[in-house]
Amino acid sequence: MTARPIVGRVELLTPAGKAQPALVEGHRHHAAFTNTPLPMLHAKRSHRGHAIVEHVMADLKNGPLAHLPSDRFAANAAWLALAGMAHNLTRAAGCLASTFHTTARPPTVRDQLINIPARIATVYRTPRAGTACSPPPW
Repeated sequence: MTARPIVGRVELLTPAGKAQPALVEGHRHHAAFTNTPLPMLHAKRSHRGHAIVEHVMADLKNGPLAHLPSDRFAANAAWLALAGMAHNLTRAAGCLASTFHTTARPPTVRDQLINIPARIATVYRTPRAGTACSPPPW
């Protein structure tokens, strides 16, 4: 079987906040080299699915999988399962929060959605005065 390049053309969007489009509208091109017998559109869709998986693997390698706890298989298997669940919960929270957080990286979602509520409470789970969780003054 021979390999072939697949090139997709994607139109550039006008940046947010700009009322006037650019003088020269452009496109960006995304190339892939494949040996699949699928037709071009199906091969492009399949390649896009692989790109999403690679993005998830990069997020996991830069996060929890960077520090596997042990040289024991069972400990690493448990760590991997917990890392996958944490990643999925983080992505779900981002999708529920806003369109920006839908495509944001997990560290951004953690910093903006998970760590902020954690900062409201101080030690012994008592709310700080002046926060939304503090009791009313009356």
